Amino acid sequence: MFEKIKNLFRKAGAELGMVNSLTKIVDHPKINVEQSEYDRIAKSLQYFEGKFDDVKYYNSEHELKKRPYMSINMMKVVAKRMASLLYNEQCRIIVGNDEKFKDANDFIQATLSDNGFNKNFERYLESDLVLGGLVIRPYFDVGQKKIKLSWCQAPTIYPLRNNTNDVSEIAIASVNQTIENDKVIYYTLLEFHEWVNGAYQITNELYRSEDKSIVGIQVPLTSYEPYSGLESVATLENITRPQFVYLKPQGFNNRNITSPLGIGVCDNALSTLKQINDTFDQFNWEIKMGQRRVAVPEDLTSLGIDERGIKQPKQVFDSSQNVFIKMRGDSEDGFKITDLTSDIRSQAYIAALNNALQVLEMQVGLTTGTFSFDAKGGLKTATEVVSENSMTQQTRSSQLTMIDRAIKELIISVLELAKAYEAYNGDIPTMGDISIDFDDGVVTDKQQQLDFFTQAKSAGFASTKLAIKKVFGYTDDQAEDLIKEINAEVPNEPEVSGLAEFGEGDG
Repeated sequence: MFEKIKNLFRKAGAELGMVNSLTKIVDHPKINVEQSEYDRIAKSLQYFEGKFDDVKYYNSEHELKKRPYMSINMMKVVAKRMASLLYNEQCRIIVGNDEKFKDANDFIQATLSDNGFNKNFERYLESDLVLGGLVIRPYFDVGQKKIKLSWCQAPTIYPLRNNTNDVSEIAIASVNQTIENDKVIYYTLLEFHEWVNGAYQITNELYRSEDKSIVGIQVPLTSYEPYSGLESVATLENITRPQFVYLKPQGFNNRNITSPLGIGVCDNALSTLKQINDTFDQFNWEIKMGQRRVAVPEDLTSLGIDERGIKQPKQVFDSSQNVFIKMRGDSEDGFKITDLTSDIRSQAYIAALNNALQVLEMQVGLTTGTFSFDAKGGLKTATEVVSENSMTQQTRSSQLTMIDRAIKELIISVLELAKAYEAYNGDIPTMGDISIDFDDGVVTDKQQQLDFFTQAKSAGFASTKLAIKKVFGYTDDQAEDLIKEINAEVPNEPEVSGLAEFGEGDG
């Protein structure tokens, strides 16, 4: 009852401007991003989810009907394909190559393994590519005394300040709902990451609303039990970079050239995706409508009375069939059984789908032939070897530049946060001290690599160590160990002196 009275006072205060209230998150004075950017993200999310309204149509009797819309969901297919090409569980992340950063490397390997980083990163990379952004935020779990990673997707990310190179301050939104007095209540937590007088400051604000479409009125953190233990303001000292990593796809945001937000790889291909979906939907509907139909005279299915006075049909059709359609007419008047089935335009629809898929490949930066559609197997994904000059390889290299930098920034943030909580006491590496070995085997044939480096080594253009690293994806230490094993297995050959080699004693 007391809490209900307090909420009434808060509402009155909000109306008078005495208490902070927000209709939308972008209304917050610290946030300087247009709502249109989040409307764009919502549109991309709709295509990613593949959720579309039912198709309305009029039947033969001019009655309005509805049917489900059949989507092929190429947005998901493209995102999954690109994410698997960019990152997989074979990726190796190493901090330093000497004893100086051994503790740092051990700590990072344990943290990444504990958070299932490789598996989760590939999964969330799909969301980044589709929606245009992803934030990875490390935080210290006091109970476990470990660094945990939180994954925040584009709809919950609100940049505060940015420069030409990076986003340095953000707000992260988390929405939860609960039941209070038999009414659904929505709580929105805004977590602000800012630099204040050279120190890194995290501020938490909680908003309460009875309407899902409105952020609501600011309330104390203790109003919602899960957040009651949070501090309203926390300051971290000796931090050199933000305690989050903002990753966005490579490429300029041409939808809003002043926005700090990224743009999804399919945002400029939504019209093509709609064309593919519409064609696929119509193809499926034609298949359904193209089932066999046979017109038969009414008298062939009507009941007649024989000489015994018993009713029986003149001709019997399987009652489970929907093939036969009764038409008014009499077989004695010349009405014959007529097949009304029309041919399905399979080839025309398949050709249209494949043409649209080729346009999509061009728009998202994939090699022509990556996707194809046929009547037997449906959508197919190419598994051919991708050459270094292909569009897919160029796109991959471009995107990996952003991913490489983001992971290195994350490692530094993790170590600085752990040091602030005295969970780690070693040195903090620089970006140059961290190496990331992406698995090129997903786009390059191993045999092709082996042949290339064998020839390069024979010509004196590559060392054995480099060849082993590239073909097998080994680190420097692993390559050196393999070289030692190979040398140990080679049988010793008798030494040959220079004089004997040139025929000492001849002449």
